[in-house]
Amino acid sequence: MKSKNQFVNFFINRQKTIIILLAIFYSVGVAGMLLPTTQYYFLQLTPFALLLSFFVLAMSDESQQRGKLIAYLLFIYVTSYVVEVVGVHTGWLFGAYSYGDNLGVKLWDTPLIIGANWFFLLYTTAAIFEKTNLSTSLKILFASSSMLVYDIVMEQVAPTLDMWSWKHVDVPFQNYFTWFLIAVAFHIGLKLLKIKIKNELALAILLCQFIFFVLLFIFLV
Repeated sequence: MKSKNQFVNFFINRQKTIIILLAIFYSVGVAGMLLPTTQYYFLQLTPFALLLSFFVLAMSDESQQRGKLIAYLLFIYVTSYVVEVVGVHTGWLFGAYSYGDNLGVKLWDTPLIIGANWFFLLYTTAAIFEKTNLSTSLKILFASSSMLVYDIVMEQVAPTLDMWSWKHVDVPFQNYFTWFLIAVAFHIGLKLLKIKIKNELALAILLCQFIFFVLLFIFLV
């Protein structure tokens, strides 16, 4: 526990430095994606960029009831992964889509890291709005809406990055509607369990990834 607290203090006391390093890291990522000679290699690093974000979040987490939080995040990982597997094989939930090769190892045609993406978004958006004085209902609404906005942007870039692609050219409204409902359900679960996520770096990390996809959309798509 002492070692964990030392890590947390290290990250909290160096927030500005870590944010600058993250901004540089994602800026290099954008540049690497845009250059034809390096694009392939940077695309292969996509899962590792997400894992780096997980590491920084884990080391800077100040939430209470960490055991309950970890258990719930594992539940989200498994649940969202099963939902994605069903979605890929049936098309009932999100529409007809399939995953590409740039999200790493797959099981049942679904990248193992996709469940981690769900709990990353839930964790960061919950941490951001937990700091506000909004009512519980509005925290759930705004956090879920933030996840939806993130997905809307990411969907525009995903086919170009060979993350996933749709059977039809346009992303179906069904995808966004289902995504939002699942996000709301996950955030409601967080509140029912009375888990309050506290992480001072959550906003910076989420913004780095969001701006990363925005820039790729502007210059690459």
